[in-house]
Amino acid sequence: MPSITSQYLARYRRLTDADRVGPLLPVTGAQRRFVLVRSLDPSGRPDLVPMFFAFPHDTVDPERLRAAARRLAARHTALRSQPIVVRGTPVLQVGEPDVPVSRLAPAPGERAVDVLRRALASWDPQDPPLRLFLVRDDDSRDDSRAEDILAVVLDHAVCDGRSLARIVEELGAAYAEDLQEPLPSPEEMSAERAAYEEAVLLQLGAEERADTPEAAAYWADRLSAVRAHAPLPRPERVPEGSLPSGAAEASLPSYDGGVPFPGLLDACRSAAHALYGPDHVVPLGYPWGGRPAGAQPVIGCFLNTVVFPAVTGHNAGPHATADLWWDDLDRADAPFDAVVTAARSAGSSWNGLLDGLLTVDDDRRRPPLNLAGVEGREVHVDGRPVRAPFAVSVTQGAEIQLRMVWDRAVLDDDRAHRAFEALVHALRPAARTVG
Repeated sequence: MPSITSQYLARYRRLTDADRVGPLLPVTGAQRRFVLVRSLDPSGRPDLVPMFFAFPHDTVDPERLRAAARRLAARHTALRSQPIVVRGTPVLQVGEPDVPVSRLAPAPGERAVDVLRRALASWDPQDPPLRLFLVRDDDSRDDSRAEDILAVVLDHAVCDGRSLARIVEELGAAYAEDLQEPLPSPEEMSAERAAYEEAVLLQLGAEERADTPEAAAYWADRLSAVRAHAPLPRPERVPEGSLPSGAAEASLPSYDGGVPFPGLLDACRSAAHALYGPDHVVPLGYPWGGRPAGAQPVIGCFLNTVVFPAVTGHNAGPHATADLWWDDLDRADAPFDAVVTAARSAGSSWNGLLDGLLTVDDDRRRPPLNLAGVEGREVHVDGRPVRAPFAVSVTQGAEIQLRMVWDRAVLDDDRAHRAFEALVHALRPAARTVG
């Protein structure tokens, strides 16, 4: 039987060989996952990747910023393409490099972060995949210290974590160019599009080779007991006047190399135990992978989501977790939808939704956003809706920065804080034993 990737490529070729619906490009398995997750969301909301930067008030020129963002989108096919579904087939539809820069005004009594949360909540998937929002932060009564918060927001289906550093760096470089600098020529844009399409096809080729009966049997056995254990979202769980999500953060001392990834998985298992109780097999997801061999380093979405079945109440220990993790990585190129299909073939009722997410970053990888010599300070905007019941982000550098957010329509604050304490407690010895 043909693999899911082979079937997808066949459908894509039939679609584009027949009557084209605009300029269409294939999507990677990672992009197909975001289309799948969006289809499972009752509101159809996409996954968004926002970055927030605080600048001194009135130092950002909106017109120059829009021109810079247009040049950035013109240079990268993914940043001017929308994920759509045509006749049941997910594709990217390439559009014009039009990036809106919205100057947002707070309503009476609103803060800048309230306005930004509202703007992201009203995101229209039909609009461009890259958008910028600028709002004055009036928390300070001193005009000399007032700031503007700039949000650079992307649809996750067109970018992954490895793209963000380039987007930040190139947006700053484009801002420094002359305001009248023309867009790249049609020939340059066509060449970049060809490089992007080649990278996607190379990625799909790697996924097709990884989407084997052996990999399906491995994941069927590995995930046969997986169930989604988080309670269903219940809006009445959210305390009146509260934000949709809660957050907690902590710092730990870092040592050479940081915490090994299996130690992070074990810590997330401890958090899942506190949230869902013992004797469950909880699906945790984490991004993994890279650009396919031989592909140009294009901006896009290439990192697969790998599923780790965390057994709550059972600490296998770092060595056993590491062994399982290495075995998983040998099959990590199998696309997410094929993994879900394999799990369901083994009797699991799991539909692909994850109970927890783990992302890991290196604080040296992302440069600050520099606009004409003014460096933006990256800030958090808490309270935004989250896709999973809980998500953990780890930034490793001079210190280990831990951050956990949770969906208040699913988890209550007290239980979530206990889970975060369990996460920190599990990571302290892991951090001490590194090196």
